[in-house]
Amino acid sequence: MILAILAVACTGLFAGAALYVTAVEHPARLSCGSALALREFAPSYRLCARLQASLAAAGLLLAAGGWYQTRQLLLLIGGLAVGAVIPFTLLVIFPTNHRLLDPMLVPDSPEAGVLLHRWGHLHAVRTVLSGVSFVILLVGLRAVLL
Repeated sequence: MILAILAVACTGLFAGAALYVTAVEHPARLSCGSALALREFAPSYRLCARLQASLAAAGLLLAAGGWYQTRQLLLLIGGLAVGAVIPFTLLVIFPTNHRLLDPMLVPDSPEAGVLLHRWGHLHAVRTVLSGVSFVILLVGLRAVLL
């Protein structure tokens, strides 16, 4: 049961961080204009990527372990849902990240603005997916505890 609790904690932290970025950090970044937003994106992305990748992987592995211990299917489903942000990031978001981090991208260009807005929309998908995963894991943990 401790694995399920830790899975909920990791997934909750991931979802909270993702929500903060989607609702606060990225809109604030965009409000400063494309040039400054792009300049701030690189260090923020590098720090946040490590944190969120670790939390997503831990949430997946801990939820799978919790499912193995308890056979509560919701733990496996919730773990797979938070784990899904990893391939989504690598396959769907990474090309946008790569271009935003390209030193040849002109900071105040229309392309920079489009890329920053696209990134925000793509990151919102991660926010929703992790939030849904968190709720599923909470319901699964409740079922284990009852």
